[in-house]
Amino acid sequence: MNSDFHYYATYCAAAIAGFPHEACQEICYSAQLVDNCTKTFLKTVNGPLSAATTQLQSEMVNARTDTVGLQDITRIWSSFHFLPRDLNAEVKKGSKTYKNKYRLICGPNGDLLVDTVNLAKNNGNEAIGLAMHVLADTWAHTYFAGTPSLVINNTNSYFYELMPQEDGSFKRRPVEFGHNPAAKEDPEKGEYTGSLFQASENNIMNLGHGRAGHLPDYSFIRYVYLPAWGDYAEIVKDNPHDYIHAFAQMVYALQYLSGQHPTFEKETYAWTAIEPYREAIERILSIRRVDDSQDWKALGESITRETIREFKIDEYHNEYTSAPADKKDDETFLGRFFIAAMTHKSMVTSRISASGSKLAGISIDYTRKGFHGINDYRKIIKNMEDRDNI
Repeated sequence: MNSDFHYYATYCAAAIAGFPHEACQEICYSAQLVDNCTKTFLKTVNGPLSAATTQLQSEMVNARTDTVGLQDITRIWSSFHFLPRDLNAEVKKGSKTYKNKYRLICGPNGDLLVDTVNLAKNNGNEAIGLAMHVLADTWAHTYFAGTPSLVINNTNSYFYELMPQEDGSFKRRPVEFGHNPAAKEDPEKGEYTGSLFQASENNIMNLGHGRAGHLPDYSFIRYVYLPAWGDYAEIVKDNPHDYIHAFAQMVYALQYLSGQHPTFEKETYAWTAIEPYREAIERILSIRRVDDSQDWKALGESITRETIREFKIDEYHNEYTSAPADKKDDETFLGRFFIAAMTHKSMVTSRISASGSKLAGISIDYTRKGFHGINDYRKIIKNMEDRDNI
């Protein structure tokens, strides 16, 4: 998903769930920050590198693809953008390594989603926003895994967009992927950008939905393709259906996190709460364009009667960098976000490891300079102890 959904649509979901304007702002800012909190960004504020929730293209180009490097990539992308649906999925054939990669395939309504939402409970708006990003991406990134893998994430030239017709049927239009990342995409002409085919199993081009380009991130599109993990058998992805479910599930999760429900249950959606806005939401989701920010913004402002601030990456810089060392983690927005990110990453990595897979390594950070992350892990422990003493 893109910033239109992670920022403005998340604001709308929080508003419908009953959060006040400033809380909605903090939640949607945190949801969007997941797509911006790179190691490069963390260095600019002298933050803990273990809190990285994404990677820049420039970082990916230089990323190691040995065992340690792949574990670092998998920790980030499986934790925040491709949350595994079933770490214990039955896989009838393939090596142990293949089976472990297969079990990282993303999808909604898995046990890890329940863990993700519960982990955010009573941990502040930063943790809530982060969880909403993860939840939303389980719908958009279904069928892809957050680890570089040709045998899981590859697609082939059999790729068709399903174009709606006046009689309610759909006509197949071939998708032709270009490979220039700077080129503009044109949904009307069916011009999209995807990653180049790379025969190496662990090539970074085979991470996530790179082979399918940005199609999973567009709410309007329906398409048919042949995933490598499914023995290249045809599968249909219906984004309008998935995105409205993602939105309704976000509202339900936010209601739970604000205390309106005693538990968070899978396969549960706030259809009643979104009903007054559903027609407007479905209209936004169906428009053939790559950015719906302005329409989501208008909807959110019509709900709260407040002006939604634009996302600015440096909004909380000064607060964090000028805070005393012993206040950064608890009393600044970025500090609380960093703790939430490290805690969530540690939880997901631990679950992957407990399933018998070492694809994500262990719950601390490795870098080129060797074994690191102990100080960051201590931050998590201290934060948990402080909460227990409240």
